[in-house]
Amino acid sequence: MGTRRVLATALLSVLLWPAAAVAHAFLVKSAPAPRAVLNHPPARVELWFNERLEPAYSTLSVTGESGVPVDRGDVAVGPEDPKRLGVSLTALAPGRYTVRFRVLSVDGHVVESSFPFSVK
Repeated sequence: MGTRRVLATALLSVLLWPAAAVAHAFLVKSAPAPRAVLNHPPARVELWFNERLEPAYSTLSVTGESGVPVDRGDVAVGPEDPKRLGVSLTALAPGRYTVRFRVLSVDGHVVESSFPFSVK
């Protein structure tokens, strides 16, 4: 009976381990939201993820329609919230902007994505 229990526990561990190992940081919230149409330009872009981020390897940029950067380059993972990544923006004119991010979660997985938002 003891051997069966040990084997069952070992098998269960092997089956459950891959599910935990494939976790990635994914975007759970952003300000502004993807595809948002804003009446007033935001002062910052803030992204929240489901996992803690590795600050040294997490980037965030915002560009205008012509591809010119409109962020101030002060990208930072939140000191009180290691799941938050933010950057401040220059004064934005009406137009379409693209947020691009590349984050490394503490589990070692890299996630890259982008989304647009617009200012009226």
